[in-house]
Amino acid sequence: MPVRKASAEWTGTLREGKGAMKLGSGAFEGPFSFGTRFEEVPWHESRRIDRAAHAGCFSMAFSADLGRAGFTPDFVRTTSTVHLATGEGGARINKIELNMEAKVPGIDAAKFQEIAAGTKNNCPVSKALAAVDEIVLNAKLVK
Repeated sequence: MPVRKASAEWTGTLREGKGAMKLGSGAFEGPFSFGTRFEEVPWHESRRIDRAAHAGCFSMAFSADLGRAGFTPDFVRTTSTVHLATGEGGARINKIELNMEAKVPGIDAAKFQEIAAGTKNNCPVSKALAAVDEIVLNAKLVK
């Protein structure tokens, strides 16, 4: 399996400092700050990378799980919403919402939900994020 890399550099204090991150592929390179990561500072790509990774992983894994069950999806669309919480131990991701819709010819609603639930627990990014308190899946079968 391939190995993927990303890098980041931070200078200064936590709240006043600044950073830059980049993906090894060059698909993204840009700045980030305390505000872009933990506050409602205007939209910034660095806040989206973790969400995109989970949404992409889930969509691919669900397609694979459907294939193993004998189904071929017309499409799988997933969005990921990451919730940050701060507390005594500092900031952490405490909840992730995966909202997925898929068109899968020949599958019934019960089988669709069964496969989706299995994928939620077993996609590689979900496994990597197992310390998150709650990963919620809202799966919708499109007819």
